[in-house]
Amino acid sequence: MDPGVINLPAVIVAALVGFVIGGAWYAPALFGAAWQRAAGLDDATVAGGNKAMIFGLAFLFLLVMAFCLAMFLAAPGVTLASGALYGFLTGFGWLFFAIGVVALFERRPWAYLLVNGGYWVVTMTAMGAILGGWK
Repeated sequence: MDPGVINLPAVIVAALVGFVIGGAWYAPALFGAAWQRAAGLDDATVAGGNKAMIFGLAFLFLLVMAFCLAMFLAAPGVTLASGALYGFLTGFGWLFFAIGVVALFERRPWAYLLVNGGYWVVTMTAMGAILGGWK
């Protein structure tokens, strides 16, 4: 695939949307407390660390993921609906179950898979919709 056909503003927006979804998803009002318990983290651990590095790298990783998904969706005829479907299939079929394999070997509770895998299903579906619909 020719990277020149990629809509870079759409890639950036898709990454930003993934970042925003993560902020809401892992907030205490939604799944933050369940995620902390399942991951074995306490408030002090979550509050610690280099926030600029963590959030900066997280956004960079989301950019790479959005760009790679855009490469798959650059084919002619991909629409918002088919982009959302392909994003869903990426999130559910690949990421959800990849996290599941790791969670099994790490002996993580099912909540770990449901929270983290659910985030990726929602995020990749949204990214796919953006990248498929914004040509």
